[in-house]
Amino acid sequence: MGPDTGPRRTDGAAVRRAFDRREPAVHGIAEQAGRLSEVCRDMAARFQRGGRLFTFGNGASATDASHLAVEFMHPAIVGKRALPAVALGNDSATLSGIGTQEGFAEVFEHQLRAFSTTGDIALGISPDGRCPNVHHAVAAARELGLLTVVLSGGAPGDAPAADHLLVVRSADPLVVKESHMTLYHLLWEMAQVFLERYGTELIA
Repeated sequence: MGPDTGPRRTDGAAVRRAFDRREPAVHGIAEQAGRLSEVCRDMAARFQRGGRLFTFGNGASATDASHLAVEFMHPAIVGKRALPAVALGNDSATLSGIGTQEGFAEVFEHQLRAFSTTGDIALGISPDGRCPNVHHAVAAARELGLLTVVLSGGAPGDAPAADHLLVVRSADPLVVKESHMTLYHLLWEMAQVFLERYGTELIA
């Protein structure tokens, strides 16, 4: 078998296609650098005032929400500031109780109304922007005066209205998930930078 035939050529083509699928999303993240900086500044200001972060999502996005909350609460980098964060999908008893009594679309909104205060942050994650319970929770958070952040994929118009919307330029759920991981790691990292460099100056 020659060097340019058989499985070797097939593997190379598959790898190229895999990279091609991700390219628009990666460029899209870079193009949102300014917006990302604004999100991190506003989150850092809320933390500086004593605010807490509430994260939420469904399925794989629920695990992302948990991951993000842990990043803030227990930073992987030694010496970084621990910040109060809770993933609303972690308590199965609460989720099933609210879901049974009020419907699954209310599982995050109900918790935000019970736990949050005006100075907090609500961050919803949805791969296509169309999750009803994320929409309900973000709408309630805005009503309550929380800073609202949404990580979405697909069409921006499908995502809930929020103070800050970061959209991955892809309808591929795997690419969206990978990009969301990059985005929320950047959110943590840059929020730490704002807190370290500006501290009390963030409180205007």
